[in-house]
Amino acid sequence: MAIAETALNLGITYFDTAPSYNSGQSETNYGQVLARRRQEVFLACKTGDRSHDGTMRSVEQSLKRLRTDHLDLLQIHGVSSKDDLPAWGKPTGVVTALQKLREQKVTRFIGVTGHDNAEVLRRAIEMYEFDTLLTTLNPTSRRQSFREELLPAANRKQMGVIAMKVMGGGNGCLAIGNPLQKVLRPYHDQTTHQVQPASLIRYTLSLPVSVAVIGVASVEQLKANIRLVREATPMSVAERRELETAMG
Repeated sequence: MAIAETALNLGITYFDTAPSYNSGQSETNYGQVLARRRQEVFLACKTGDRSHDGTMRSVEQSLKRLRTDHLDLLQIHGVSSKDDLPAWGKPTGVVTALQKLREQKVTRFIGVTGHDNAEVLRRAIEMYEFDTLLTTLNPTSRRQSFREELLPAANRKQMGVIAMKVMGGGNGCLAIGNPLQKVLRPYHDQTTHQVQPASLIRYTLSLPVSVAVIGVASVEQLKANIRLVREATPMSVAERRELETAMG
């Protein structure tokens, strides 16, 4: 609760959660703050269900834990190569439920999320009219297709793009043990042998995205990231390419 309160006090208003995060505890924690400060927050939640009825139940339970009667964004959680995309749009499917919830003003926007398969996500946003895409965007080579194929497809559709896994996990874990210290000198912490979080945050915020979700484990990490963002300048294309090459 302290992290959410501090985030709001320091100007962060985009809150991201899901029922699967610690078995609903994330939503419950947010609910303690939202009960008092709902109007200050753009609230994004998710459903892991793929059926109409299951989605309706999932959202009802999330709203109770969040202590609110509406969301700003409701997303299909964790799209993967196992998803049957055409089934989503059937009367019994998840997209039908999301559209109904939007019509009922339970949510303002609907979206899709994933970091497993860029091609499946691209087909999903081309098959259905989602408002947003939440996906992984960082300089590692394994995320190249998300940057170079999925991101442009979302931009062409003028979707809101939400970046996640900016650090590849937490605390700069992308580069633990990375031997390319000479190449990474402008970005590399020679003591911890990790790419500096400032460089990773700058990288992602220099892409054509709307917002970045950066998970933190403490108020101290939150404040540090806010300082980095306030002091950061956009990376040039050349700087981004250099970091991509080094991280590859």
